[in-house]
Amino acid sequence: MYLNNNFTLTSKLLIMINKIIFLGLLFIFFISCARNPVTGKKEFSFMSESQEKAMGAEYNPQILAEYGEYNDDKLQAFVNEKGQKMAAISHRPQLGFTFKVVDSPVVNAFAVPGGYIYFTRGIMAHFNNEAEFAGVLGHEIGHVTARHANEMQTKQIFSQILLMGGMIFSETFRQFAEPASQAAGMLLMKYSRDNESQSDKLGVEYSTQIGYNSTEMANFFNTLKRLSGDDEGRLPTFLSTHPDPGDRYNAVKTYTQLVHESKGIKPADLQINRDSYLKMINGIIHGEDPRQGYFENNNFYHPVLKFTFKTPAEWNKLNSPQSVQMAPKDGKALMRLTLAQGQDLNAASQAFVKENGLSVIESSQNPVNGLASIAIFGEVVPQQEQGQQQAAAPLSIIVYFYKFNDLIYQMIGISAKNDFQTYSNTFKNTLGSFKVLTDQSKINVLPTRIKIVSARRNYTLQEGLQDYGMIQNKFNELALLNGMQLTDQLPSGSLFKVLESRN
Repeated sequence: MYLNNNFTLTSKLLIMINKIIFLGLLFIFFISCARNPVTGKKEFSFMSESQEKAMGAEYNPQILAEYGEYNDDKLQAFVNEKGQKMAAISHRPQLGFTFKVVDSPVVNAFAVPGGYIYFTRGIMAHFNNEAEFAGVLGHEIGHVTARHANEMQTKQIFSQILLMGGMIFSETFRQFAEPASQAAGMLLMKYSRDNESQSDKLGVEYSTQIGYNSTEMANFFNTLKRLSGDDEGRLPTFLSTHPDPGDRYNAVKTYTQLVHESKGIKPADLQINRDSYLKMINGIIHGEDPRQGYFENNNFYHPVLKFTFKTPAEWNKLNSPQSVQMAPKDGKALMRLTLAQGQDLNAASQAFVKENGLSVIESSQNPVNGLASIAIFGEVVPQQEQGQQQAAAPLSIIVYFYKFNDLIYQMIGISAKNDFQTYSNTFKNTLGSFKVLTDQSKINVLPTRIKIVSARRNYTLQEGLQDYGMIQNKFNELALLNGMQLTDQLPSGSLFKVLESRN
């Protein structure tokens, strides 16, 4: 424990600590105690299994609405089949699991309470065999079976109660509230890293139980390490909620060997299934899918919905199935395009004003690039939250509503009132640029897909990429996708990934 040199542990402080401990014990008395299905140890819990299921059922439609399901029945069936098989041998087979591939290029897999497991198409594209997938699948199931979300919630609440107790009982403690809170945050970060390590072990155990070689799971951490960038640019392990991928590689390899030895398993008897997996993901979309909208040369195009608008240069931009968002790097403003509530322009604008408590300063009904539109400028004064020392600064908002193809779109520009003049012209230029997309070259754009090909002779990966006409600036990206180095050998007839652009 580190104490400030000016801080003396007096008898008053000891009394304060005793009171905090008493408060903590009183708090513990009122929360339930449950046995962890994985460790068998009793632990304090705020969430019952039925509450876990209810939480997952609430989050699931939100997640699917935000990302969208990836449109590939064969891939969805594969993930569900393997997921259900693994769930059946897990520590909580009675929970009832749901497995989905979501339509995101980000390399990620995640779980929410109640047994809802999601894989992005981005991570599915980076796996190079079934065993890699199975290891990550077991890892995510492990988060659910070990009740990690529940554990983190309990620890966060408990640490906050202890901090609040200290501030209630002691003026001295209040002086150290900020560093104490930071220390609690670092501790919880460690808990998170511990959870990740425990889930890695469960990934080894579960994937081994259904017949896969979890050494491949370890190998996938090399891909993650390469994706995370050079060592120089990576956060130190102790500042991250996840262990370093290189450390995880070593830990998983070691634990895999222990599991194999303890169960008398020969690695040669376990599945890897490289070719069958690669054939299954043949044609998977790689990177952003322009059919869902894309940014290009300070413009946003939606080839399916057939609209376009200008975007500010140098701003950060994010496109999702629910919205298009743009913000300057200083984070002091935001623009957002979504579908509006209401069946017509008047209903949509009135609903927005009412829902957001907008004090309207100016409104107009002038066409925008031939589209019927309503523009509103106004202010919102955020409500002061309990415990907040001063009221939040008022916000200025400009919002345009457009009627297009029987839908009502709304685009807002928002900033603090004092900053509005800085962004006013940018807001108006973007909001006033919404129009029908007619450029066929923008409408007919298609996504880049992964194509599985076979080596025509014995050569290196780089020679194979050259053989199939890949351009040099894609070599490193394709090496990552293949989980290989450019100098690695490809035996004649072996399968590997290239990119196929259909534009």
